[in-house]
Amino acid sequence: MTDINNLPATGFLRLVSILAPGGPIPVSKSTWWAGVKSGRYPKPLKLGPRITAWRVEDIRLLINHGAG
Repeated sequence: MTDINNLPATGFLRLVSILAPGGPIPVSKSTWWAGVKSGRYPKPLKLGPRITAWRVEDIRLLINHGAG
């Protein structure tokens, strides 16, 4: 499991690095995407036609204010 201290200082994260078991946020993909749609979780950025990522800063802010 990755904790907030193992996240890079800046940059982008793919979903596999955000959600458990590889990431610090213990929710399912469907819960994550529902949360993105409702505004509970940060909006992603499209880096390419098949590449979706989130800013590390947004994920750190989410973790610091309670995720899950």
